Amino acid sequence: MTANPLHNRRHDDLPTSLPADAKSSLARLHARAWGVSMGLLLGLGLFVATIWLVAAGGPNVGQHLGLIGVFLPGYSVTVGGAFVGFVYLFVIGYALGRVVSGIYNRVVRDE
Repeated sequence: MTANPLHNRRHDDLPTSLPADAKSSLARLHARAWGVSMGLLLGLGLFVATIWLVAAGGPNVGQHLGLIGVFLPGYSVTVGGAFVGFVYLFVIGYALGRVVSGIYNRVVRDE
């Protein structure tokens, strides 16, 4: 059995930055793609949850999910509210995806 050469190294001996070949292999994130994917993920998540509760019915349909309307004016647990919520969370998710990819790209560039 061969010993792992990194197993016996002390923490002080480990490199603090990436080697040049590793830097070149790190991919930069495409900001628009991350924005669209995060927007769709969040928007469709709220849309599906709202439609699910509307389809389930009952005396108090989505009383907890309806509290999101405090932060998203116009949103309610109805079919129309599902579309309003999708638009809101798509925009929020798009912005969040752009910010995450921008931070990642800045870290990779500075590394």
